[in-house]
Amino acid sequence: MVKGLRKRKSEGVENELSNELNSEVEKNGNVTGDEEEDFLQTLDDDAIGDSSDADEGIDQTFHSGDSDSGNSGSSELEFESGDEQLSDNENIIKDYAKNTNNDTDEDSINEAEIEDISTSDEDGVEDSEDKKQEAIISKKLQKTKKSAKKNNQKLEDVQPSTSALCRSKVSVLQEFGKELKTSPKSKEGKNFLKKFQIDKKYENSDTSDEEDIRNTVGNIPMHWYDEYKHLGYDWDAKKIIKPPKGDQIDDFLRKIEDPNFWRTVKDPQTGQEVVLTDADIELIKRINSSRIPNPDHDEYEPWIDWFTREVEKMPIKNVPDHKRSFLPSVSEKKKVGRMVHALKMGWMKTTEELEKERKAKRGPKFYMLWETDTGREAMRRVHDPVSAPKRDLPGHAESYNPPPEYLFDEREEREWLKLKEEPHKRKLHFMPQKYKSLREVPAYPRYLRERFLRCLDLYLCPRARRVKLNIDAEYLIPKLPSPKDLQPFPTVQSMIYEGHKDLVRRISVEPKGEYMVSGSDDKTVKIWEIATGRCIRTIETEDVVRSVAWCPNPKLSIIAVASGNRLLLINPKVGDKMLIKKTDELLSEAPQLDEMENERIKTAVQWSTADAKEQEKGVRLILVHFKVIRQVTWHGRGDYFATVMPEGANRSALIHQLSKRRSQIPFNKSKGFIQCVLFHPIKPCFFVATQHNIRIYDLVKQELIKKLLTNSKWISGMCIHPKGDNLLVSTFDKKMLWFDLDLSTKPYQTMRLHKGAVRNVAFHLRYPLFASASDDQSVIVSHGMVYNDLLQNPLIVPLKKLQTHEKRDVFGVLDVVWHPVQPWVFSSGADCTVRLYT
Repeated sequence: MVKGLRKRKSEGVENELSNELNSEVEKNGNVTGDEEEDFLQTLDDDAIGDSSDADEGIDQTFHSGDSDSGNSGSSELEFESGDEQLSDNENIIKDYAKNTNNDTDEDSINEAEIEDISTSDEDGVEDSEDKKQEAIISKKLQKTKKSAKKNNQKLEDVQPSTSALCRSKVSVLQEFGKELKTSPKSKEGKNFLKKFQIDKKYENSDTSDEEDIRNTVGNIPMHWYDEYKHLGYDWDAKKIIKPPKGDQIDDFLRKIEDPNFWRTVKDPQTGQEVVLTDADIELIKRINSSRIPNPDHDEYEPWIDWFTREVEKMPIKNVPDHKRSFLPSVSEKKKVGRMVHALKMGWMKTTEELEKERKAKRGPKFYMLWETDTGREAMRRVHDPVSAPKRDLPGHAESYNPPPEYLFDEREEREWLKLKEEPHKRKLHFMPQKYKSLREVPAYPRYLRERFLRCLDLYLCPRARRVKLNIDAEYLIPKLPSPKDLQPFPTVQSMIYEGHKDLVRRISVEPKGEYMVSGSDDKTVKIWEIATGRCIRTIETEDVVRSVAWCPNPKLSIIAVASGNRLLLINPKVGDKMLIKKTDELLSEAPQLDEMENERIKTAVQWSTADAKEQEKGVRLILVHFKVIRQVTWHGRGDYFATVMPEGANRSALIHQLSKRRSQIPFNKSKGFIQCVLFHPIKPCFFVATQHNIRIYDLVKQELIKKLLTNSKWISGMCIHPKGDNLLVSTFDKKMLWFDLDLSTKPYQTMRLHKGAVRNVAFHLRYPLFASASDDQSVIVSHGMVYNDLLQNPLIVPLKKLQTHEKRDVFGVLDVVWHPVQPWVFSSGADCTVRLYT
């Protein structure tokens, strides 16, 4: 019976709503029957969707069918939820309540209440309760009719449209749901009234303390609620449900249709959309343009002079003077006493005394510069004066007719002329000459110069007595270990490699230590067997060979030869046959280049394959440079090598890659007259030695790391220690410089062991030894121990001087190289020979 009553109630509510809508349509006259059916269908769909959202977790089924009562457009809806059934009236009330406020689940009807209503048949609820509900619904319908009439009166002023009519119907239904919610008897109505009062309270608030803080979670990251269906809790500790999110199509339609879309922002606390006013937008624009947010504030308003500039005639205070102001000043008394004392001591002079001194200075004044022959000079106010030294008396060499033994012979004259740039090292500052008589002696050309220097010595000479310190030489010179304790090192000449017809500039040893290659000015490259001294192969080139370098990679058999402006990559065909074959296969296949080289590199160097005639000699690849090559050096892994052309300006140094057959120019600007380059054995660093300094570059970061200051006139060569922390530099001004790269940019020690220009230096790969070659025909072997302890300085001890080369013109020993395994050293000289010391 209750079920039939609920069905009749729901049919009555639907009939009343449909009749009300039909009356509204008839008044407006612009809505067709199809539009009306669509609108009703949307209302039904919304009610169904909302009820499904509200009753989440309950399985629901819908049964729809046409009634036989004859009422067009009416339908029966039954909600099945297990054994319980919800009446249509309850669903309508719940749908309207959710349409009005879908922010919270607490504002909708609870599931417990639905269960109470649905189980009324089982609990024996009387029909009087249903009658009461029917009376409440009829009252609400009367109110909605009144509000609908008001809305229709407003719509008549504007041109009616289908969408406007639909919106008016929705508003009517929403007001109906609101009124149902705000009934004083229901719990939901009380909550709504309380919330409405809070909203009214903060409606006109404009301070941060009185803000409408609906979300009470505080200042926390809102992404903590991403996995939940609510954003936080309101003042009543109820969940704030997230507003429904539309897809991209909805956002696009809102962007097209809503004129306020561009000024709409989303509140992260409540998830609601807030439309910015014109005042808010103007405030944001002023803040973004770095202006004062308040437009009424005038920052250039006229200055108000609060304090007057005029001096008042009447004093501010009229306190009588203190007694001490009438007493004599103590500070002035002390000052006058100091002046009187200065007058007594003669430090301060009167006007008469100053005038006498001025008259005395106007006249000529003569005095002796040094002691006279008769008595000591009286010098006032000088404590323990030092007399100026006199010149030495002339000797027999300065006579116009000196004895024959004082005259220079050819050798002494040549040595005297050789020291022209260093005249302080000459024994005599003149060359003795002999004349028959005094009349034949010409005027001395350096007379005025020597008199001038003598005057400078007299008044610039420091006149002070110095106490001589008695210090033994043992305390000044550090104690060095005996050479016997530092063995092994080469001491004797073991073998001479003869065969070149001109001076041998460079030599290089194979990584295994079995063969050696040498390049000479006779335009030939010779490959020697170290153990026997036999010349295995001679390769002729077209120009002078200035540099040779054997590839340090033991898996390749390649020699880089710098001949004129060509760099030849030669397979010497010595050693393992499989290694020779593998090297030929590697050099025969040309890799494909993905990137095209620019014109700057093409004009500097060009790669090419050797022709058949040069292939027979062993030449495999030829790199033609635009200037003469002075040096070639390999990287430790054997894939990269660098060439130096001192006359190439900003393209003096080039780096080549063998595997890809490409070249690159590391510098865009000329850093100086480049002499030689070197690769770091461990780190990706590149050493570039100019005429005066050495620069260290990082090849990965492509930046300058350090600049070493040599303080020398001309750098000839350099070599790096196998550990990579110390650098040895040779110079043409007879010096060797040892640099500790971790310590300073200045030399740790400067060694002057040679009497001529130092041509080259070399470190041994295994032993703590290094050697230097000089134009004084000598090779000096030294002990250079580098410790792992960073606090301990390197130990440098000269060991042996090997002097067996012959001198040609001004050249002596040109190059020095160590054996990779044994403590043997090779040297090449201007006497066309290569010598081995063991």
